[in-house]
Amino acid sequence: MSGLGAAVNVITSEGKAGLAGCTVSAVCSVTDDPPTLLVCINRASKNNAVIRENGNLCVNVLAGDQSHIAMQFASKSVPMESRFAAATWDRLETGAPALVDGVAALDCEVMSMNEVGTHTVFYCAIKAIRSTVGREGLVYFGRDFHRLPQAPQPAHA
Repeated sequence: MSGLGAAVNVITSEGKAGLAGCTVSAVCSVTDDPPTLLVCINRASKNNAVIRENGNLCVNVLAGDQSHIAMQFASKSVPMESRFAAATWDRLETGAPALVDGVAALDCEVMSMNEVGTHTVFYCAIKAIRSTVGREGLVYFGRDFHRLPQAPQPAHA
């Protein structure tokens, strides 16, 4: 799988089960209408159970200069409060923490889930979106982070 490049995302959740956050590359658009994503999280992760009970999550797409945030959220030895202290957060619609200065924050309600092997596939309805223009992207490929140049702005006619 190291040859399959993917955007770097921090998945966050907050609600009755508490606060959760982890680094995930397995995020994919399912459909535009209604806007739906799938997010895969290992069932052994404590974050999985919290997201299940909270019923919300935010896909925070990291920018090129935010690999340190990905590392904070990927480390099991970093306490949850310390993970969130590494960046600035606010809330959109569901109450899940949304990264203030990432490429995008896709705030979602969990609609359904399936168990596949070691992971849960969460199907999520997007309830709110925030994007930041002019940010570089961040991908994980070949077991390392790589920065992508910012996308060109569309020409206006």
